Amino acid sequence: MKIVADASIPFLKGVFEPFGEVVYIPGPEIRREDITDADALIVSTRTRCNAALLSGTGVKIIATATIGTDHIDMTWCKDNGVFVKNAPGCNSGGVLNYFFSALYGAASRKSIPLTGATMGIIGVGHVGSRIELVARTLGFHVLLCDPPRAEAEGPAQFCTLDYLLENSDVVTLHAPLNEETRGMADESFFEKMKFGAFFVNTARGELVKEDALMSAIPKLGPVIIDTWNHEPHVNQTLMSMVDIATPHIAGYSYQGKQNATTAAVRAVARFFGIAELYEFFPPIEVKELEAVHLDVSNLNQGQIASLFQYNYPIFTDDFMFRMNPSGFTRLQENYRYRREFYID
Repeated sequence: MKIVADASIPFLKGVFEPFGEVVYIPGPEIRREDITDADALIVSTRTRCNAALLSGTGVKIIATATIGTDHIDMTWCKDNGVFVKNAPGCNSGGVLNYFFSALYGAASRKSIPLTGATMGIIGVGHVGSRIELVARTLGFHVLLCDPPRAEAEGPAQFCTLDYLLENSDVVTLHAPLNEETRGMADESFFEKMKFGAFFVNTARGELVKEDALMSAIPKLGPVIIDTWNHEPHVNQTLMSMVDIATPHIAGYSYQGKQNATTAAVRAVARFFGIAELYEFFPPIEVKELEAVHLDVSNLNQGQIASLFQYNYPIFTDDFMFRMNPSGFTRLQENYRYRREFYID
């Protein structure tokens, strides 16, 4: 068995070596000639898995240590017998922490009260549903828009996108990227948003038409962007206009990376029948990175903001990115994973 893996995926080195040959290559540099005789490919979003890469190779399974699969040509893989396994929900805790640290940090900097605010969550999957629970704990009114879930479960707990945009003080995107959602945040989308409303995108850059967002920024409140069109090449004009800008690291928690690598390893192990790795989970090597519980009961907004910033000082990530916007990939590769915090 031969495995080719993105060299940046943590906790992976040494895991499969007792069972076969493993070759580590930086994700963007994986080429067809590298995988001609490979049986498995372990990747992140930085490797485009399409016919140009996969055709004529021996790859039987692609395990991606990511929630999404938009970097993989799923139709081609299905038609050519390549099994694909992703890691749904792996980084939901990290994105949750990022979102609330950014939200309260931006609100604190601009002295914007959040008490009684309405939060509109677009896409209520693994991440959106966790944000919903914490938002309710923190006293937000919550509006949910998720057409597939509304169709499957009934419309009672969901609203239309227009209603959400017109009535939310905070709008946050957590929808998957597909042909229906690509460019959904367009001119009409931003025109319907309330004056002064927050806008947050930690999902996929291509959900947003960046020109439309730039035109809308004068009417919006704080804008927080972690995902961008054409990554790793970032629209630096947009970057200069937003309140918090980061290089697609919202999910880069220690626990999130553990979960992602676990899903990829277990998928490959089960595909090839490596029983010793069926229950693989990387240990926490640094005690200080163990997840921590935060008690926010009886705290005011300023105290909550300080507590979140202490546990994840998001403006450090913002500063580092603004200092080196062309270093998008390098900042990701050298990122120091943060511990997660959770709120009951």
